Amino acid sequence: MSILEAFKLAFQSLWGNKMRSILTLIGVVMGVASVIMVLTLVQGAKKYISTKLSGYGADVFTVNRMSSVILSADQYFSYQKRKILRMEDYEAIKDGCPDCNEVGAMLNKSTKVVYNGHSSSNTGVRGYTASMMSLNNIDIAVGRGFTPADEEHAFHNCIVGYDIVDNLIGDGDPIGKEIRVDGIPFTIVGIGDRQGKTLGQSQDNWVAVPISVYQQVYGYNDSVDIYARASGAPEVMARAEDEARVIMRSRRHLGPGTPDDFEIQTNDTFLDIANQLLGVFAWVVLGLGSIALVVGGVVIMNIMLVSVTERTREIGVRKALGAKQRDVLVQFLIESASLAGIGGVFGILMGVLVGKLITVFVGFPTAVPLWAVFLGLFLASGVGIFFGVYPASKAARLDPVVALRAEM
Repeated sequence: MSILEAFKLAFQSLWGNKMRSILTLIGVVMGVASVIMVLTLVQGAKKYISTKLSGYGADVFTVNRMSSVILSADQYFSYQKRKILRMEDYEAIKDGCPDCNEVGAMLNKSTKVVYNGHSSSNTGVRGYTASMMSLNNIDIAVGRGFTPADEEHAFHNCIVGYDIVDNLIGDGDPIGKEIRVDGIPFTIVGIGDRQGKTLGQSQDNWVAVPISVYQQVYGYNDSVDIYARASGAPEVMARAEDEARVIMRSRRHLGPGTPDDFEIQTNDTFLDIANQLLGVFAWVVLGLGSIALVVGGVVIMNIMLVSVTERTREIGVRKALGAKQRDVLVQFLIESASLAGIGGVFGILMGVLVGKLITVFVGFPTAVPLWAVFLGLFLASGVGIFFGVYPASKAARLDPVVALRAEM
């Protein structure tokens, strides 16, 4: 019997028991859909994080009091015991790091912004030095950025994100308009370019003020985040990090062998942590998806055993007419693999669709790698073949004389 004929007989059998075939597919569909959905979400998140971090530049590193990712309560409390970073630390790195082309400092918190009776909530107010717009890779769409004079003389000027313009100010030229941040008046001198959304949360709901004004308003007890750019070869970046580390250790009087009580982080640091967390998430959910695939495989085996029992006389007739054990084995294996393969196709479509719906309604990024599609088909077909071997071998070993005696 040719392979083409085996496929034809398999699909005829599946089509003849449509409802049973559909119910059998559910486990495989759910398993493959969960695998594809997780892979699309993980790949989308990796691509998004990589793009965002590359936007800040591979030549930028930060000096912080605490790590950006805290994995335990003990870690958090140990960070809380550290001394805060102050503007004097920023000045020391700015003056003492020859390989740092650009150095900036930032403070931030959430607050309320009011304009002409309209207000916004959870708006990020950022205290910036003059260079921070460049270091954060935010271009000025309208107006101007900060100058050293804004910081030096503590002018109440501000730069805003487009959410402030769209939701509070409305039509008209926003430059020169006065807004109130926590009741303090600021004059808009610039608007940052649109940043879009991250995981459904707008990145344009912010107001930047000179860092000297920020500290006058909110106090001097918040730890400063220091940013530095070291353009050039990777060894220049490494040298700049070492220079910043030596400056900070010297200022904090840390002896040889004493661990740093501050963090120096690069884009690679964030990317490695993100990949580790996404990897753990992927393995956990893939494990759950694998359970659904196993359940689907057991259902396929059960249905195929029922099919062998129902078609015992048919198998006896085929063997009496010259069909070999191999022919019967191949037919039933193709039938179970086809059943699982169809489930795999629908599972892939469902996984991609659910991923896209999550992107639309939640804003979580997705990306469908081609290898994930092939992996889904491979897993589904593999499950069909693996769990179809026993029913197929049972059918192939039937004695034709005994099979012909079976009741129709």
